[in-house]
Amino acid sequence: MTTMRSLVAERVGEPSEVLGLQTRPIPQPGPGQVRIRVLAAPVEASDLHTIRGRYGFTPEFPTVPGIECVGVIDEIASGTDDFVVGQRVVTVGVRGTWQEYLVADAGRVLPVPENLSDSTAAQILSNPLTAVILTSEILDVRRGEWLLQTAAGSIVGRSVIQLGAHFGFKTLNVVRRRAAVGDVLGWGGTAAISTDDEDLRERVAEIVGPEGVFKAIDSVSGQVGAEVSRALAPGGELVVYGALSTHRQTAADKLTIPVFARSLIYEAKTVRGFWLFRWFNQTPKERMTATIQRTIGLADTGILRVPEGQPISVEKFRDAVYLAEAPAHGGKPLLIFER
Repeated sequence: MTTMRSLVAERVGEPSEVLGLQTRPIPQPGPGQVRIRVLAAPVEASDLHTIRGRYGFTPEFPTVPGIECVGVIDEIASGTDDFVVGQRVVTVGVRGTWQEYLVADAGRVLPVPENLSDSTAAQILSNPLTAVILTSEILDVRRGEWLLQTAAGSIVGRSVIQLGAHFGFKTLNVVRRRAAVGDVLGWGGTAAISTDDEDLRERVAEIVGPEGVFKAIDSVSGQVGAEVSRALAPGGELVVYGALSTHRQTAADKLTIPVFARSLIYEAKTVRGFWLFRWFNQTPKERMTATIQRTIGLADTGILRVPEGQPISVEKFRDAVYLAEAPAHGGKPLLIFER
């Protein structure tokens, strides 16, 4: 076999319209590289925004999307003594994973523990890793401290709740629907706020008390992000890592958080961003590898439990694209390349 199936976006546009399955030559690894036979690659909202031209980078089109995968090493070039053919691995910050085979630098590949499922391995280096970085490296949330987070029902949100339950920090979890409160508390969340029928700032003050919350993460942006920033205690810090409220917004001037200037000036609050792709490219290799290995270890021991994904044959990629953004779609859609 000399050809493979690749899912290709021909141009910027709506994914369901510009994506197509193509036959391409199987790539050959060069020195210091390995070739991976892809087992599963998740379809993330960020992948779809990249195709739409609304993400933090715009690739050259046509392009093979995808930024994560789990696979098996299929061929090894010179200078890659740490790996063997048949070894199961994940890719680290490698783009173009929506294809049957891909080539990666050996330094961008990590082995997967035997007990970790393909579903968990395929998803571990996006949302669970983000939760670990935000809580331990960026905000350094300590035992007994409160962490306020939005979109608590997301995979990042669930991972943060699990980390809080294990490491002893308290999570104040904001959800959009009242029906989600029971789930959040059932996963181990300390407290929950439903913006459906509760005032966010009032409830934060009632739950946490007069001292307030000093650390918060937000993936919604818009008015919800603004309310979180105003709910912070003086000197508090908000890290914004997503903009769920603007996902269908195409006008750049609408992608905003209306931050209250008085909070920044008179209460010395901080609002800053976090982007995992930038972290992959700017973090020193040793520290990056240690954080990733720590995240994999937390999943391997059951501390982090990633919801099982939905395997979808690559031929049915339109179903996967739809499910990635459908409300209450269940597990993460995973493109499967088995013939």
